[in-house]
Amino acid sequence: MATKNQGFSAMVELCDECGRETSHEVFVEIRTESKKRENAEFSREPYRITRCESCGEEKSQRMNNA
Repeated sequence: MATKNQGFSAMVELCDECGRETSHEVFVEIRTESKKRENAEFSREPYRITRCESCGEEKSQRMNNA
């Protein structure tokens, strides 16, 4: 399960698929990492999601690595 923040902003970042800097949609998504239903409430983590506006390539990066 994931929750997407409705606000987003466009940023220029390097796209590995395009091989150049392109405009990207950037947002934060809360993802549940546990597959077990009883632990799901304790395994929610924020992820930074970027999507290239030219080719649609999407990447995610976990923001908490504790």
